[in-house]
Amino acid sequence: MEFTRAEVCIAAASDSWRGAGEVLAHAVGTVPVIGARLARLTHSPDLVLSDGEAFFMSEPPPLGRTAAHGGVIEAWTPFRGVFDVLQSGRRQSMMGASQLDRYGNQNISAIGDWRRPKRQLIGVRGAPGNTVNHRTNYWVARHSPKVFVECVDIVSGVGNDRARAAGGAALRFHDLGVVVTDLAVLDYAADGTLRIRSVHPGVTVEEVRRNTGFAIDGTDATETRAPTPEELRLIREVIDPSSARAREVAG
Repeated sequence: MEFTRAEVCIAAASDSWRGAGEVLAHAVGTVPVIGARLARLTHSPDLVLSDGEAFFMSEPPPLGRTAAHGGVIEAWTPFRGVFDVLQSGRRQSMMGASQLDRYGNQNISAIGDWRRPKRQLIGVRGAPGNTVNHRTNYWVARHSPKVFVECVDIVSGVGNDRARAAGGAALRFHDLGVVVTDLAVLDYAADGTLRIRSVHPGVTVEEVRRNTGFAIDGTDATETRAPTPEELRLIREVIDPSSARAREVAG
């Protein structure tokens, strides 16, 4: 069965929640949101979904609609309640990244010198709390040397090197998982540096290396799995019938 690059990325994002158990899925971006909902409908039925407003859902609505207009609501939580979940560690995130370095330090705050940045981004937001309280994965829609850099301009999400250097509370629950991009799935070696876990169908290890701004190991890279026919049906007919995924990942 034919599939698109976006659908491969969604299946990989979905796999990042595999085995997570009863935790709140925090997903930023079209592909992560579809991936979280796909995980709930397939291999991870205990995963808790939010509609992005105030409801937890047992059945997700089509993308772009809230639980009140198509989903099945199983709980309500005020915004302050999300911080209680975050602090308890019962949450797993897939965030975006404007920059990532070899140790997984993430920047979503600004590009350039922080005193006079070339470009202001969304700010540090909840990245520090996420990366010291629960498992955190990343989604990068355009894998390029501008994103994967030798050194991030501002540290928003805490990387493996900084967590290990700080120790204590910074390291106790620090857990970086995978980075899913439009070219590959990356994870971390024992020394805390990024490596290529798998390349998507049609992509080579050398292509990933050319688009990464630092040396990255791809010795043991495999091919990212293709979505199953049932996953494709759920993506196309249930979760994202309007094909919003194609606007985030070309091809």
